[in-house]
Amino acid sequence: MADQQDRPDARDVDRRVAVRDTYDRIATHFASTREYAWPEVESFVETHAGAAGTDSNEDAVGLDLGCGNCRHAELLAPHCERVVGLDVSRGLLETGRERAAERGFDVALCQGDAARLPLSSDSIDIAVYVATLHHLPTRRARRDSLDELARVLDPDGRAVLSAWSTAHETFDETEGFDTTVDWTLPGGETVDRFYHIYAPDEFEAELAASALEVVDWEVSSGNCYATVAGSGAESEF
Repeated sequence: MADQQDRPDARDVDRRVAVRDTYDRIATHFASTREYAWPEVESFVETHAGAAGTDSNEDAVGLDLGCGNCRHAELLAPHCERVVGLDVSRGLLETGRERAAERGFDVALCQGDAARLPLSSDSIDIAVYVATLHHLPTRRARRDSLDELARVLDPDGRAVLSAWSTAHETFDETEGFDTTVDWTLPGGETVDRFYHIYAPDEFEAELAASALEVVDWEVSSGNCYATVAGSGAESEF
């Protein structure tokens, strides 16, 4: 009975499948617009993965969660023994495979759900979870995803995560809300993409309610960012 209660209901599953199908549909064009890592992610990796060429992280395992075309896996690769790239979209994973082959970095690709990670507990030393949380279509899925990130992070590990925020100039709202945002394909066809837009105080509260330990968080360029540690970490405050 408990196992049944832990499973997402049919409507939740349908909505998550719809998100997957959307990104399969737009994968090639979407990936072509995501060439570079964001400065906030570069800063996080530089701080927490150490400078390239050091021995401190030679056995580290990295995770690019919601990896898309693996632009962040590429950033992690020089600092880690192994990098896992996980995404719900098989189409996006294929763009990541192509990028890795073209640019000569290694990444172990895995199709999976961010709310039910197929990874062992305490197995990840450094993770990038950027621009993905806000695409999970229910509050339960988003909360489960935060707890799953906490579970897989090593107690000494760190992750950066981000979500779109009401602080962005696009929005007039001050409370968090669900919406869709058009993606325009070559030729003019538009495809709706689900977003949950977080209010900054909502983002902070959801992190506090999760199993993650918050190291710090900020609003930057209209996004909420947080550096977090796993559930076994000692508080830094």
